[in-house]
Amino acid sequence: MVADLGLENDVSTGHLRLLVRVARMYHEQGIRQPAIAAELNISQPRVSRLLREAVKRGIVRTVVVLPKSVHTELEERLRHRYGLRDVVVVDTQESTQNVLPALASAAVDYFDATFAGGDVIGISSWSETLLATVERMQPKTSQVADRVMQLVGGVGSPEAQVHATRLVSRLADLTRARPIFVPSPGVVGNASIRDALLQDSAIRGVMSQWNDLTVVLVGIGSLEPSPLLLSSGNAVSQADQEELRALGAVGDVCLHFFDAAGRLVDSGFDQRVVGIDVDAFRSVRRRVGVAGGLRKVSAIKAAVKGGWINILITDLQVAQQLDAD
Repeated sequence: MVADLGLENDVSTGHLRLLVRVARMYHEQGIRQPAIAAELNISQPRVSRLLREAVKRGIVRTVVVLPKSVHTELEERLRHRYGLRDVVVVDTQESTQNVLPALASAAVDYFDATFAGGDVIGISSWSETLLATVERMQPKTSQVADRVMQLVGGVGSPEAQVHATRLVSRLADLTRARPIFVPSPGVVGNASIRDALLQDSAIRGVMSQWNDLTVVLVGIGSLEPSPLLLSSGNAVSQADQEELRALGAVGDVCLHFFDAAGRLVDSGFDQRVVGIDVDAFRSVRRRVGVAGGLRKVSAIKAAVKGGWINILITDLQVAQQLDAD
């Protein structure tokens, strides 16, 4: 943009006129530097110097105009406020009740841009949003991951466990990676069973590889199970929900429930989960949470406050709530 402003008196009017003329030819008329040099009968290096001087003197000012669907200022505020590595805010064109398609598309774009060759990817076993994300992904032409690892055993009914296995398998196929499964239910009857399972050589072999993770992809659950989990035989029973609610739980990541401040809730339920432990999860450098919808605002806010995730992909309404609170 060529500005209309008063200028210093340290240069002649003729020089200022030349600066403005060159700036307007280049920035407003789109004339290339060699053509400007030929028309004004000056050298191309001088044209370059004049353009730099026009910027330095404030004759030319660069203004970034944000498209309506891009919210980088909001993303920056959330990143600084919550200490996040990155934030992606998607403006959903659907009703506020159906943010999943837009979230999934945004997640696909983000993963396409950030997956690097050799990544070891962990993915939560059962997430409606991640399922939609993986369904939208296109196969990679080269290997972008070494392994795709299941983070929690199967959740809910046998049918749901099959879906969880398919989620890991499909992401591994798309990224040309090797799938690694947790050969166990996600939640068992009591802590003794869980402890015994963790001694199994097959499960221990998976657990040791969790230390290799470079990125994890997770949904963020609220205390009330999603319709998908309810229909599939949700593993968090009514009694478990009541216990967790009494302890102040508002949401979960990989079936680890936390309170409004993001602190892990020490519950009997947590002692029955077969999956990645909290310390191993938090040690992963990139922890990407994909979640949205106003019913999950409390859970998402707690997840970012507690450091469960450090990269957030969410919708505009949730982002505005996080910014306003």
